[in-house]
Amino acid sequence: MMRPRTWFTLTALAASLLVRTAGAAPFEEKRFYVTPFVGWTFFDNERRLASGEEAPDDLYLGGRAGVRLTDMLWFDLAGGYTALKGCEDCKESWTHGSANLMLSPASSRTFNPFISVGFGASRYKNALDVTTNAGNLEAAGGLRVRLNEFLGLRLEARNVLWIPKTKFSKAHIDDIIVGAGLTFAFGGKPKVIDSDGDGVYDDIDQCPNTPLGCKVDARGCPIDSDGDGVCDGLDKCPDTPKGCTVDASGCPIDADGDGVCDSFDTCPNTPAGCRVDAHGCPIDSDNDGVCDGLDKCPDTPAGALVDENGCPREREMELINTGRIRLSNVNFDFDKSTIRPDAYAVLDTVGNVLTKWPGLKIEIDGHTDSRGSAAYNRALSHRRAASVRAYLLEKFPQFKPAQLTSKGYGEDRPLVPNTSEENMQLNRRVEFVVQNPSILKRPK
Repeated sequence: MMRPRTWFTLTALAASLLVRTAGAAPFEEKRFYVTPFVGWTFFDNERRLASGEEAPDDLYLGGRAGVRLTDMLWFDLAGGYTALKGCEDCKESWTHGSANLMLSPASSRTFNPFISVGFGASRYKNALDVTTNAGNLEAAGGLRVRLNEFLGLRLEARNVLWIPKTKFSKAHIDDIIVGAGLTFAFGGKPKVIDSDGDGVYDDIDQCPNTPLGCKVDARGCPIDSDGDGVCDGLDKCPDTPKGCTVDASGCPIDADGDGVCDSFDTCPNTPAGCRVDAHGCPIDSDNDGVCDGLDKCPDTPAGALVDENGCPREREMELINTGRIRLSNVNFDFDKSTIRPDAYAVLDTVGNVLTKWPGLKIEIDGHTDSRGSAAYNRALSHRRAASVRAYLLEKFPQFKPAQLTSKGYGEDRPLVPNTSEENMQLNRRVEFVVQNPSILKRPK
């Protein structure tokens, strides 16, 4: 039948394996340890003193030392000494030592159970100075409690089976050691595991697949301060307004580049360069249809027609408001109807304006100052008006010849008295007069 002491040993071993591991963050597991150990030896009932009396249980002093072989397996050395008092002057002693393999499955946790098994030798010396040596089979179990990276407690129950040199089948003396020690750990590299490299160990990482570079909280989960779905650490735009759609870098997506992200942009196709409001819509301070930022004439009067640069289209305004366009800078060769090249640009401008109203009928009028005879001036102005008509028909084929007529008025219709060179320059002019003003409407 199994003796009570054996039951005690097996119960201690089983209990050590059932202890639930717990703790906050895992510890770095060092490679070596030493443990000064103190406890109590419970001797087998068959171990006798020299006097024949049963050996009394007594104080145990010893130590443990080990080196880590793998994450869970250690090579463990154990040894100790117990002094017995058989009588007042009788001293006897028992020593043992062994080499063991120790299984420690949660070595980086605060509470770490272990079991070990090994072989060694023991010696019993009685009061008559007779020494008995034997081999021993040792089995131990217990709990290692981590206090910090370097210190811990070792709680242990150990069974030492005395094996005689002969008659191994009669090995039945079990001495039990129960005690504790302070463990000093040192050396080696950290053995903690942080698979995603976020600084939070796998054992407590609630977000185990955090992208590399993300800042995380104490649980190992990504921190996303602006809530855009891109974690701090990878977010190149950390202050994205809430609700903005962002790219892989955490920066707002702004398809039209106006500074307002697509999620908030109610005018998504704003031309590049336009100033916009908080909704991403162009700002047009002078209401001319050309946004600020692109408007080169930001103070255009209300109602004025403007070009693509936001500047007033003066010739169009003149035509609409007066029914005519008047030019005093169309130059001809002296005493001829030949148009000088420096007049082409202004005539092209007028031609572009007039072609905006298909079907418009225009009379091109020529005028002179008062120098020369009235008949001569009338004939010269007619030839010059005809030259302008010919130029426009050639340059703008969209005009039909019937749309353009020409007439010379000479000096008959002066704008101002011909009393100075400036006045005479104003009177020498070409006018484009609308003949069918009913189709002359303001363009969009």
